[in-house]
Amino acid sequence: MTGREIRILVTGGGTGGHVTPALAVVQTLREMARGADWTPCFRYVGSAQGVEARLAAEAGIEFVGVQSGKLRRTALFSRRNLGDALRVPVGILQSLAAVRRFRPDVVLATGGYVSVPPVVAAGLLGRPVLIHEQTVQVGLANRIAARFARRIALTFEGALADLPPNLRAKAFVTGNPVRAVLFAGNRARAVARFGFSVNDDTLPTVYITGGAQGAQVINRAVEAVLPELLAGCRIIHQCGAQGLDSLQAAARGLPPELGRRYFVTGFIGEEIGDVFALADLVVGRSGAGTVTEAAATGKPALFIPLVPTGGDEQTRNARRSAGAGAAVIVPQAELDGPRLLSEVRALLADSERRRRMGEAAQTLARPQAARDLARALLELTRVS
Repeated sequence: MTGREIRILVTGGGTGGHVTPALAVVQTLREMARGADWTPCFRYVGSAQGVEARLAAEAGIEFVGVQSGKLRRTALFSRRNLGDALRVPVGILQSLAAVRRFRPDVVLATGGYVSVPPVVAAGLLGRPVLIHEQTVQVGLANRIAARFARRIALTFEGALADLPPNLRAKAFVTGNPVRAVLFAGNRARAVARFGFSVNDDTLPTVYITGGAQGAQVINRAVEAVLPELLAGCRIIHQCGAQGLDSLQAAARGLPPELGRRYFVTGFIGEEIGDVFALADLVVGRSGAGTVTEAAATGKPALFIPLVPTGGDEQTRNARRSAGAGAAVIVPQAELDGPRLLSEVRALLADSERRRRMGEAAQTLARPQAARDLARALLELTRVS
């Protein structure tokens, strides 16, 4: 059935953690529109150099690139900050043109500095904006965007206190949306996809990730003890583009029986469902995306928060999981190969502990987050 076309402009990026919640909502809206008397039409506005350009294309969404400048709380008058500050007005002008051309009924913004110009443009043109904050602490970009938003969706109740008092009436808690593909994985397919031997099926599998851009401190720790780690597990390692060559070289130097237990890649996309279907333990940064995915799939985690970030939000994310009994935290300053090996071995040696951690992780999940956000967007367009 076709009917009214609902035009939804989507923005957010810089990291995969800002993009995947937006794509989860897009997918949910497409599902909700089946058989309905309205049809969604999407356009993504972001940085052409960002991960959002590739992910939007993979999701079949038309993409428009605009300039943007990274917003930094520190070194306010540094050359980098001043250079980026000059790009923001250009991005706003480009976004004004993009919003006028598309004429959206509503705008969904999921944070990151790339979302500021489109949100400002939409606000100036009177288009309703809904923003979503993924972390316990409201990021600087969303602090700016909140002033132009009709509604403010939060992943965590605790983020409410981070908003100025005059903006809290706009806020509501949804949780962090995750893509349906996360739950569509298959263990047997994963074994074949990642080149593992069925002879190693009795070994646990560890998913190590530094996020879409990778984390060099984690990569170096893994490389330092890679043979020792692989003696007791299989590893799927998302290392980012910068660390790929070095880790691939390390893998080539492994004995064959260990090399077949290690799969390393710069980026993981739609295969993420197979990754989580096979994983027994998640090791990585504690960005909102990783924390949410571990909770949604009920996986125990070892988190190494990125420090410093704008307000150390990754540490706050990790502490929330650890406080529930779902994760172990290793501060970045304490991470090296031996410490990583010790922590991973301890967790893999205690299956009952991992089971309890996985159950605790699921208590933090909000499986209806994408649908709640989709409904809130439709309310702003007066579609029920």
